[in-house]
Amino acid sequence: MPKEVIIPESLQSTYDTLHFAPATRAGDTLYLSGVIATLQDGETGTDEEYTAASNRAFARIDMVLKEAGASMADIVDITSFHVGIAKHIYPLAAAKDEWIAEPYPSWTVIGTTELFEPNAFVEIKVTAYCPK
Repeated sequence: MPKEVIIPESLQSTYDTLHFAPATRAGDTLYLSGVIATLQDGETGTDEEYTAASNRAFARIDMVLKEAGASMADIVDITSFHVGIAKHIYPLAAAKDEWIAEPYPSWTVIGTTELFEPNAFVEIKVTAYCPK
């Protein structure tokens, strides 16, 4: 089965530098690479800051999905990797619910010790059903 890489213009340099696609389509399935949520310099990790950072991550997911001709409603599975789940799971879930409506996709939450970016607290990976 041929695959198609999905690269929004604003992420072309990431593809060129790190050699991974923001998303790949194989048949009717769209696989998005993980998107991290990070606190910005000076943020201390309040619920509001975690929610804002989570919203930025979901906005990036939305951008990649739109580039592929899909939407947040097409997400069928979410896997999230967390550094310190208890500190931010509820703000993250609140942000998720702002972006994703019922019927909700499946969601697996995994704890880890670190992510690629030092200020990252979660990496979100999604799979979407997106027939051409």
